[in-house]
Amino acid sequence: MTLSNRRLGQIAGACLGAAGAIFIGIQINHPPLTLEFVGTAEFLVRQTLKAVMTVLVLVGVAALYTRHAGRLGVLGLVGSLLFSAGYLAMFSVEIIAGYVLPAIVRTSPGYVQDVLSAAVGGTPTGDIGNVQVLLTLSGIGYMVGGLVFGIALFRAGVVARWASALLAVATISTLALAVLPEAFNRPFAIPTGIALMGLGWSAWRRASAPAEGRPVRVAQAVR
Repeated sequence: MTLSNRRLGQIAGACLGAAGAIFIGIQINHPPLTLEFVGTAEFLVRQTLKAVMTVLVLVGVAALYTRHAGRLGVLGLVGSLLFSAGYLAMFSVEIIAGYVLPAIVRTSPGYVQDVLSAAVGGTPTGDIGNVQVLLTLSGIGYMVGGLVFGIALFRAGVVARWASALLAVATISTLALAVLPEAFNRPFAIPTGIALMGLGWSAWRRASAPAEGRPVRVAQAVR
């Protein structure tokens, strides 16, 4: 299967733009993460949207890097891998939260509460096992990967530099949440959503411009 540079750019643009819009949308009027909220229809919808958002980011980052691999270089490769690893861990967390926690909230409320506390940066009172590992990997990949990938995009100039810079700043700035109240969690996600939308818009616009390059082979079927 072959995808042209134009198609790769459009895929990256559509996926990142949609991911950014979802990322912002799910922050609006988001209820506190409580035991009462877990298992409600709204909780399931929001968690499903979060999982969809992570998949869109994974596809978008892969397409964007593939299209500009030569210009992004090693820094872009490292950044894209770290950022993708963070979002892959985030996908696992959202699936567990949306589809596992509601099933055990009545029988193991203490465990569910500990997971919710850890998810918002708190300290669980009990052992939440590998979920803590996923949360840690998600945080590191999101912050460090976003910073490195944003810098690589800014240096290469393959998409809007303002969006690249905002991605780098917005992701690493979430470190401040360690010393800020939980109420800041939602507002701090908005800049990243704007950055993703900006990257998506820029990638789509540049890919849709005339005189795109030749097709890029992304996979070869075995005959």
